[in-house]
Amino acid sequence: MATIKDLRNIVLLGHGGSGKTSLAESILHTTKTTNRLGSVDDGSSVCDFDDEEKNRKNSIYSAIINVVHNGKTINIIDTPGFQDFVGPAILSIPAAETCAIVINASAGIEVTTRKMFAESEAAGKAKFIIINKIDAENVSFDELLASIQQTFGPQCKCVNLPTPDKKGVIDCINKEGGESAFSDVAAAHIQLLESVIEADDAMMEKYLGGGEITPEQVSSVFVKAMLLRTITPILFTNARNEIGIKELLDFITTFTPCPSDFKTKLVEGEKVEEIEVNENGPLAGLVFRVGFDPRSNMKTASIKLFSGTLKSDTDLHRNDDKKGLRPGHIFKSQGADTTEIPAGIAGDIITLSKIEELHVGDMIHNGKIHSKFVMPKLPIPMYSLAIEPAARGDEQKIGSVLEKICEEDKCFKIEHDKQTKELVMSGMGDLHLRVIIAKLEHHYKLKINSKQPKIPYRETIGGKADGHYRHKKQSGGAGQFGEVFLRVEPAPRGSDPTLQFSWDIFGGTIPGQYEPAIVKGIHDVMETGVIAGYPMQDIKVSVYDGKYHPVDSKEVAFRMAGKGAFIDAVTKAKPSLLEPIVNMEITIPTDNVGDITGDIASRRGRIEGQDVLTGGMITIKAHVPLSELKQYDSQLKSVTAGQGSYSMTISHYEPVPPNVQQQIVELHEKERLAEHEA
Repeated sequence: MATIKDLRNIVLLGHGGSGKTSLAESILHTTKTTNRLGSVDDGSSVCDFDDEEKNRKNSIYSAIINVVHNGKTINIIDTPGFQDFVGPAILSIPAAETCAIVINASAGIEVTTRKMFAESEAAGKAKFIIINKIDAENVSFDELLASIQQTFGPQCKCVNLPTPDKKGVIDCINKEGGESAFSDVAAAHIQLLESVIEADDAMMEKYLGGGEITPEQVSSVFVKAMLLRTITPILFTNARNEIGIKELLDFITTFTPCPSDFKTKLVEGEKVEEIEVNENGPLAGLVFRVGFDPRSNMKTASIKLFSGTLKSDTDLHRNDDKKGLRPGHIFKSQGADTTEIPAGIAGDIITLSKIEELHVGDMIHNGKIHSKFVMPKLPIPMYSLAIEPAARGDEQKIGSVLEKICEEDKCFKIEHDKQTKELVMSGMGDLHLRVIIAKLEHHYKLKINSKQPKIPYRETIGGKADGHYRHKKQSGGAGQFGEVFLRVEPAPRGSDPTLQFSWDIFGGTIPGQYEPAIVKGIHDVMETGVIAGYPMQDIKVSVYDGKYHPVDSKEVAFRMAGKGAFIDAVTKAKPSLLEPIVNMEITIPTDNVGDITGDIASRRGRIEGQDVLTGGMITIKAHVPLSELKQYDSQLKSVTAGQGSYSMTISHYEPVPPNVQQQIVELHEKERLAEHEA
């Protein structure tokens, strides 16, 4: 079993199509972990083992592999790269000490490349860059390197360089391998050397004094330089042809940090503590991935152990739970396959199965630690569809299946909208939800119908009016009688409660015992609306007069009278619709500012401000009606060539313009008549 010093944990991050999964497959094959080179294209990849991943030929979930090279055990987490699936990538960052940012040589820096570099930086991780697919035609390596240094900083320096035929790489640390395809090896060596030794004052002083710095001395300070951000190494590969893979592995085992080079921060209330990575310390681990075995459907939990040793008989606790869990068998993951190990040690990544209580973000411990990990912030799922099972009787089944999917995908949400009575699923975009729907159909044999969710409009009033209603019903036996006079007027916008009620009856014209029944009648209307079928808000009601009958008056009669009087008053009090307004933050390249601000204005939106970001990006803040944002996800991607992203939260409600209100009311009337005829 490896020691902490022999462990390396790497997470592969980058845009979709950059070749992360192909890199992982090449690493498996180069280290003879597999006897054939797996391929995304033919579905033989170890990492893309889910059926939907095989069908679509791109990663949807994170996958974990491990290899041994130069006596070191390397855990590698392969992550998705398309924006719709960034959740698993972000959640994998805490599990690794080093982030490898993979760039497609021909495509250059793309939107997820920027995002993942920023996430790695925020997490305080060591980073290096892999320029993959170096065999692509018409690639200007000079321009690509300049773009990387401009975007991510001048500390990005080449550790190796591609040969002129792009069939090998040249070592810039030892100046071995011949000529480069685009840069002078000696000059690259000096640039690399100066960035590395900047992390060590004594070595820098020696160098400035004319002393020679050996490759061994460079190696001794390299990890420190990565952690101090004086160097972000760049390596070149061609994963499909396994070019630069051995050199990449040599670099990882020699120059990247081991788990004990980091301390782990834990938080308990206001208190922050750091724990050492020590196999003899108290047990502490983080669940960063949950999945379901595609063959057995058993739940698995991937855990990064930061401290202690986990054995099969360890008394395991989850978060603040007092009840202990038994981990049972402990595994190392190789894609979908697992190998049992006797124990997991601090610094390692292990897998547990069949423990239903474990969820992403959980801290596991042995009862001696009461702090928690700070999880990275995930983007909020914004793209929504209302769904229902195509077949009757599948309602319960679809609920349990969607719950499973929510467990393994933390950027997927399901909610039952109490106002619209719709089951709404939300994800990162159209592609994300199409994948979920395909999985429901292919894996779980569940067909569903989907549509755009209803906008949760509200109704209110704009004026003051009186209402009256007499409910009188006489049949063979006892009758029903109740008469109510009331007054309505607007309450301040966003009032809580939404209905402000006062009982202003004097002289006993209506006995007080009927007040609750009248209030129920008013609430009946508040829930269903008067003009378009939406809940009502911001209304004051005063019941000031009425009549009752000593024999025929009953609660049901006054409930009907209260309802009728309220409808009568509302229809005379300038009833209107309110629409939800959202706070939007739209992050885009600066070149697209004019396009986006113009588009927001065309959607009846108001620009509230801008924040300039690094890397040529800007965040626009705006207030926009929710109803105007249908298909905004695809529109933003189209305008910004896939580089834009956005988030939104409900801010407040505002009156709907008269022409829009008329359309909504007419549609409601058509639907009402259609239901009546049916």
